[in-house]
Amino acid sequence: MATSYPTFTLSEQLTQEQLDFFNTHGFIHFKNFIKPETVNSIIDASKQVEQKWIEQDIKKINGVPIKYGKDLDGSAIVQRFAFINQQHQTLSGLLLDPRFNALLQLAGEGARLGTEEKDGMVFNHYINGPESKFSKMGWHTDGLRDIFYGTKLNPMLNVGIHLSTLKPENGGLKIIPGTHKQSIYQMLFRKKYFLDNKPDAEEVSILPEAGDLTIHDGRLWHRVAESAIRGEESRRRVIYIPIIAGKYAPKNENSPTVFYQRFAGIVK
Repeated sequence: MATSYPTFTLSEQLTQEQLDFFNTHGFIHFKNFIKPETVNSIIDASKQVEQKWIEQDIKKINGVPIKYGKDLDGSAIVQRFAFINQQHQTLSGLLLDPRFNALLQLAGEGARLGTEEKDGMVFNHYINGPESKFSKMGWHTDGLRDIFYGTKLNPMLNVGIHLSTLKPENGGLKIIPGTHKQSIYQMLFRKKYFLDNKPDAEEVSILPEAGDLTIHDGRLWHRVAESAIRGEESRRRVIYIPIIAGKYAPKNENSPTVFYQRFAGIVK
């Protein structure tokens, strides 16, 4: 598959073309999901949550470790927020958009937005600076999580709402189309989880503009490539919300830290 691919517009019902594309390749890219002013209000909301967490020295939310780092000026920032939808009404309100309902059918019967499960709405803030702790992420599948949770491998899709416009040199999400149909063996052993950052001959670059929405099957092999640019131009923000099926498993402030998250330090 070429590095370029068709993009679509999301309405309250998916077309057959959109369904077929997703089922074949395991991902789909929708343009202009939210407006620039909405992007700005979401970023402002994240800064408010960030300030509160830094002041209160919050280490975990619902058992999920918060990843802190340093901005270009050396000040503390949150680089990975978990369950941020529970922290600000702008972010919880975003999930009321009826177009999300159209996406649920991609995961089949009983699918739902995982607002209270897994890591909830995750907000990632990447910056490639001298003290950044979060500039890339090695190859992985999200299907491994179910294995760590000790549950059946259920459909899990990742909805990305992109708050930054990316050029090829910005790095960003790389996926291997079609690998959502791989065997469990390939899911476990095709690559070294998180340690392998090398480009793959079959990978496709997802290059969104701010306001775009993407969705990819969690069983796909994917990585986040480091920006070739350093400094302000490397700044990149993206929200991820899981669509999940299977048994409802909400988390709360007493939830334990999942085994694999104790090794979050290897994830750059």
